[in-house]
Amino acid sequence: MLKNILFIIAFIIAVPLISKSQSTIHPKREFRGVWVATVANIDWPSRPGLSADIQKTEFLRILDQHQKTGVNAIMLQIRPATDALYGKGRELWSRFLTGNQGQAPVPYYDPLDFAIAEAHKRGMELHAWFNPYRATFNLIDAHTSASHITKQKPEWFFTYGGKKLFNPGLPEVRQYIVGVIMDVVKNYDIDGVHFDDYFYPYPEVNQPLRDSETFYKYGAGFKNIDDWRRNNVDTLIHVVSDSIHAAKKYVKFGISPFGIWRNKTQDPEGSESNGFDGYGKLYANARKWAQSGWLDYLNPQIYFPFGYQVAPYDKLVDWWSNNAFGKHVYIGQGVYRAMENRPGWSNRRQIPDQIRYLRKNENVQGSVFFSSKSVTNNLAGVQDSLRSNFYRYPALQPAMTWLDAVNPNAPRELRAKLVPKGVEISWNEPLEASDGDTAYGYVVYRFNRGEKIDVEQAHHILNISFSSAVTTFTDNAVSANHSYIYVVTAIDRLKNESQHSNAVSATVQF
Repeated sequence: MLKNILFIIAFIIAVPLISKSQSTIHPKREFRGVWVATVANIDWPSRPGLSADIQKTEFLRILDQHQKTGVNAIMLQIRPATDALYGKGRELWSRFLTGNQGQAPVPYYDPLDFAIAEAHKRGMELHAWFNPYRATFNLIDAHTSASHITKQKPEWFFTYGGKKLFNPGLPEVRQYIVGVIMDVVKNYDIDGVHFDDYFYPYPEVNQPLRDSETFYKYGAGFKNIDDWRRNNVDTLIHVVSDSIHAAKKYVKFGISPFGIWRNKTQDPEGSESNGFDGYGKLYANARKWAQSGWLDYLNPQIYFPFGYQVAPYDKLVDWWSNNAFGKHVYIGQGVYRAMENRPGWSNRRQIPDQIRYLRKNENVQGSVFFSSKSVTNNLAGVQDSLRSNFYRYPALQPAMTWLDAVNPNAPRELRAKLVPKGVEISWNEPLEASDGDTAYGYVVYRFNRGEKIDVEQAHHILNISFSSAVTTFTDNAVSANHSYIYVVTAIDRLKNESQHSNAVSATVQF
């Protein structure tokens, strides 16, 4: 404990922003996501049937590890196979959570409410990750409750690749899936809705999709069944997007498509690649979804190394960044591959080099890592690289001005006082902005005396909070015989940021 500390507190007139430049090494705004997969208990919980207390402890450990790493977004898989890791919806509890489909956690809690609250405490967004069409993970009858939708509405499904899947061509299926998603949007304080790459199933050898009867019934006006299938997915994406944004303007909608939309050999608009394409094989026209304005972000899974002729990382990053039509692009990073001894991946610097590359592209706003366990297990030292280098300083999530372009007003009457272990600053909440917002949270910045007050530099950020109610912060990382300057900004739900408050200085002596 510091003793005999003299604090000289001085209030300074608010200083205007000096620079709007953004560090290319440590960007102030960057999406830093991690997928937390629950299907087959990949990441959490570690096994089915654990008590609620153990589940919570495991999840907090995951969040704490990622907070130390600098992660600011969690993509939590809450519907792995037409089941639920949440309580306020129409589907049955997941067997990956409790061991038996339909059985609630004991003692009861709502994992999604818990996850949201804990993520927000750490300045992390929580995106609810849905698998829209996968209905069962296997065909073992004991794994599926008698009241599961596959048994209540068997005509909605077909069997493919050892799983039950919704038939996307049925209007009633689309209506049902939209309803499931909107249950979560309306009942939970999520930041985003997230889909991965599973639309129509990945092709299996000598297994045709059994939806020809549906095509004959609903496919009038389409030249072929492939175009009709793509339209079925397009329709779902469009309706989901409109429904989300009508209900809550701040909830983001993003999709993580397969890394190749189409190859240039297939379409002049395609990428310089020669691999499996999501457009032709999964009937996922992700480029159209972005071009039509239905998405807020694309998160392509570019799980390939530099120099891989079939799917070169750099060419695909460039292609997606050029085909986002003004929306965000977060690159899916395949950390789970980082220890493979094969061309490209045998270079343990592959992931760090990929981050360096995407950061040079002004149309790419961040990364999402698959999966959580691959990061926390520090495969190929990726977690170490993030902590010591790339994510050394905090970052705000990128703003989405097409959803909200109004900045909040600045916090008022910043002040500071002596406390036993540091400097405590406090402030008054801002006045309402023109859109009625006050503050969703705050960002605290610290500067050494004599430094310009430049809140665009990430290394000056001390804390990012998502709580409008907390209007104090204690800086315990002070040094004797140093003078500091503090300012605070307000952020709204979509991370628009205010001008900074008045500045206060504190000189520590002993």
